[in-house]
Formats: sequence, C-alpha cells, structure tokens
Amino acid sequence: MKISRTLAFLSLAGYALWVVLPMVWVGWSSFKTDDAIFRDAFALPAAGEWQTANYTRAWHEARFGEYFLNSVAVTLSSVALITLFGAMAAYALARFAHPLGRAVFWLFLAGLMLPAQLAMVPLFFELRALGLLNSLPGLVLVYTANGLPFAIFILAGFFRSLPRALHEAAVMDGCSEAGAFWRVMLPLARPGLVTVAIFQFIGVWKEYFFAFLLVNGDPAGGARTLPLGLANLAITAQYRADYGMLFAGLVLVTLPILAVYVLLQKHLVKGVTAGAVKG
Repeated sequence: MKISRTLAFLSLAGYALWVVLPMVWVGWSSFKTDDAIFRDAFALPAAGEWQTANYTRAWHEARFGEYFLNSVAVTLSSVALITLFGAMAAYALARFAHPLGRAVFWLFLAGLMLPAQLAMVPLFFELRALGLLNSLPGLVLVYTANGLPFAIFILAGFFRSLPRALHEAAVMDGCSEAGAFWRVMLPLARPGLVTVAIFQFIGVWKEYFFAFLLVNGDPAGGARTLPLGLANLAITAQYRADYGMLFAGLVLVTLPILAVYVLLQKHLVKGVTAGAVKG
C-alpha cells in the first residue's frame, strides 16, 4: 500500500513539475534581455538587470493593451450570452416533457461531436454577408454559438438534479414559469453556471482558430484579440530576436486564466461533482 501511494505521489509530483516548470521559466525569462536568454536560458535574471521594460514594450509597441481590451470585451460578452441562453435552453429541455425534447437535446449535443472546422467555410461567407466579418460582434456571435452545446449539456444535468418539489412550491406560491426559473431554479443552479462560465472563459480567452480566420483580415487589426497579437509578436520576435518581449506577452495572456481558475476552482470542483454528470 505504501509503495503504491509513493509511486502515485512521485508520478503526480513529476507531472506537476512537468507542467509548472515551463510556466515558471517563461515568467523569469520575461524579465531578461535576449543576450541573457541565449547566454544562459535557465538562469534567473541577474540582480539589477530585471527588464520590466519588456512588459511596457509588449503593452504599447506590440499593441497588447488594445488586444487585451478586445479580449476582455469578447470573452465577457460571450461567456454572459452562453451562460444565459444555455441556462434557459437547458431548463426548458430538462423540466418540460415534449415529444421532440430528446431529439432537440441530442441536436445540441451534436455540436460537441462535430469538429468546428467543418463549418468554417460557410460560416466565413455567412458572416461576410451579414457584415460581421473582421468585427468583435461577429466573433462574439460565433463564440456564443460554439459554446452553447457544452453549456446545455452541463446545465441540463443540474436542472434535472434539482428537486421538482421546489418548482411546484414556487408555482403554488404564485410564481409564473418565468418567475420560478429566475427566482428559484436559476439561483440553485449556481454551481453549474460557475462551471460553465469558467470553462467558457478559458476556452474563449485563448481561442485562436476562429479569431485568425474571422477577424485577422483587417489590415488595421482593430478587432484582434490577445492570441492573434501573441502570434504576430512571435513572428516579429523571429526576425528581431526580441524574445524578452515575446515571453512578456505570454505572461500577459496566461495570467488572467490562472487568476480566474485559482479564484473559482472550488466552485469548479463542486459544479462538476454536483450535477454535471447527471442526466
């Protein structure tokens, strides 16, 4: 028993080091000059040589400030719409019996089974016809549609796990169906809502494929998000050898994801175990 526990501990510790050490290395490399990175890649920055200017140049020269605001706007809007519409659809599918209810539920789940790349060509032309190509609203619309299947899958299990007596009591007390949903059922599904919000925040924040195809065609780059800015910075770094600024950009992209996960991880674990697998 002790041997198995020791092996499990060593395996998990090794995996943790495998994941954490590259992130730590990127963090301290973002404070080094290019010469210091090439001279001794794994050494800490020398005392008095911490290059905080890498972050300043990434924020201003590489336009990370503008891209950061774009990513914040797109991510928050997409997560809010996914959570709202996903909760409404999941509640209707979980609480009301309808001959087509099961078929509609599986139709939504088909969005999890089919690769999004299959829809890129028609999606591109559709957004162009609507005048939403190379725009943040178009990107929000695509992210919302892409995130709804996951949200409905998770939240439908939550609403099914809630006692039906709570809904009946709310209706008997005078609540309409809409009132019972907003005042009683939706607050009780908060762990599921937080779970969906965390997963969608992480997914949308770091998403590159849709952004590259749908908003990268604007020469001015006014609708670019952080992943696109980081990719452009990586290309620039190859020609100018400005790896310090590149690592600073990596840190700026990664920190919000880590902060959200650390702050909400207990809600994430509770949400996954409470009702996400029930159906």
